[in-house]
Amino acid sequence: MTRYDQPYMPGGFQVMPPAIKAIIIANVIVFLFQNTAFGPFLTTVGALWPIGSQNAGEYSFHLWQPFTYLFLHGSFTHIFFNMFALWMFGAEIENYWGTKNFVIYYFVCGVGAAAINLLATIGNAYPTIGASGAIFGILLAFGMMFPERYIYLYFLLPVKTKYFVAGYALIEFLAGLGNRTMGSGSNVAHFAHLGGMLVGFIYIMIRRNDGSVSRMFRKFSFPKKQKGPVLWQGGADDDVSEAEIDRILDKISSRGYDSLTAEEKRKLLKAGKR
Repeated sequence: MTRYDQPYMPGGFQVMPPAIKAIIIANVIVFLFQNTAFGPFLTTVGALWPIGSQNAGEYSFHLWQPFTYLFLHGSFTHIFFNMFALWMFGAEIENYWGTKNFVIYYFVCGVGAAAINLLATIGNAYPTIGASGAIFGILLAFGMMFPERYIYLYFLLPVKTKYFVAGYALIEFLAGLGNRTMGSGSNVAHFAHLGGMLVGFIYIMIRRNDGSVSRMFRKFSFPKKQKGPVLWQGGADDDVSEAEIDRILDKISSRGYDSLTAEEKRKLLKAGKR
């Protein structure tokens, strides 16, 4: 195994970035409230109810629900796997993009997934809860940033991230076609998952200001805008240029973090701390 095949291990980056930590804590607190006497009311009011489900009080759709449904979960396994996936795939993304950009992306995917789910469930009688829509958007971004990274299915079968994400999307699409009843419990909101991935893809392409799909799997970076990620903003006394950071990130994407020289790692860490 060459050094370019080594797994990515960020030097100096946070293992539990602030946004992911805050999202996990908020979800756990809400889940604990769901398991109190106040829980049924909280879940009913905060869940994403389909448009046209019922028109009596809390059993109908309200404007806050595309946001609040992201913090509600149906069981311990539901919240555990969602939060584990958020940390597993989201930590590196937040480290690269910065906390502000990560939070915006997370909620854009989550609310976008809710919008698509509402279109797919008009007239349905069951609500949707869970952060899965936003997390599927995170999974898509991870696949775009690290397309050649291997994910080990069942800890045994290695699959490149780009194929894993594409396969997962196909499975969700086919499952959604075969199961039009979407909600919590035994029903899975497949189109909400796909919605998170679709909205995430559109958002990323807009930020990149690039319409080439082929380039999507070769590199990932936000467009060079004045108000772009903090990672690329420097002062007058900063010796790390945007072009240099772009080159280093491209090298990580194609060869892995361990391919960087000591000087390149120092520059990346310095830029990240800004």
